[in-house]
This record gives sequence, structure tokens and C-alpha cells, in this order.
Amino acid sequence: MTIFLMLVSVAPLSAASRQIDGPVVAEVVKVIDGDTVLVEAMPWPDHKVSTYVRLRGIDAPELKSKCAAFREAALKAKSELTSLVNGRVTVQLTAISGDKYFGRVVADLTLADGSRPADRLLAAGLAEPYAGKQKAKRVCPRGL
Repeated sequence: MTIFLMLVSVAPLSAASRQIDGPVVAEVVKVIDGDTVLVEAMPWPDHKVSTYVRLRGIDAPELKSKCAAFREAALKAKSELTSLVNGRVTVQLTAISGDKYFGRVVADLTLADGSRPADRLLAAGLAEPYAGKQKAKRVCPRGL
């Protein structure tokens, strides 16, 4: 038996080719925390893909923080995001790219009314701007 192996040279992907402009229609399945949702995206007719989506441009406090004040703020952010997508299960994802954590993407998420939950969380003071670099260190308020 003879086996042939063909090597193909593949050029590295450019940054632009690693992003899907969208829009991709998706249904919100669950709010994970103040800046992440689980969706069933529909990139092709009659095909659904489940994936976690981190909202581009924001960073909400962590639910598992050692600081009680940060955990409380994280619950408020999650509650607000839940109320924003409640009853509006169909959303659009744009500017979709990979995330530093496997199994999650980063995207702009837009509701049916054209608003963006990330903008609302920023305006409410429940999240901070985030450009995908290192996060600013936050100091837990004293006594908490």
C-alpha cells in the first residue's frame, strides 16, 4: 500500500480575515454574568451554533471575586443585562472575533430596537470600558 502525503502551504490569516463582520442572528439562551451571554447563533439557514459571547468593549465585575463589594456589583451587572435581554431573545452579533479563552467569542451585541447592552451597562456605571488588554487593578473598598 502506498500513501501519498501532500503538504500545502497556507498563508497566515490577516487580522481582518479573523473577524466576521456580521450580522449574525442569534437567540440569547442564558446570561452568564454582566458581560457574557450564551447564544444559539444562526450563521447559515437551518443551522444553530451554541457559543458564549463576551460583549465587546466592556468589563463587568467578576461574580467569583474575593471582594464582597465586587461580587455585589457583579450581581447588579448580571441582573441589568438579564433585564435588557429579557423578552428580546433575538439579537444581532457583529464584529465577531475569537477571544483569549477557547469556546468564547467577542462581539458587538445589538438588540432588536437597535440598542447595545454594552452601552447601557457603561452608562449605568455597571461596567467599565475594556479594549481587550490588561485590566486595571481594582482595590476592594475597606472593610469588605
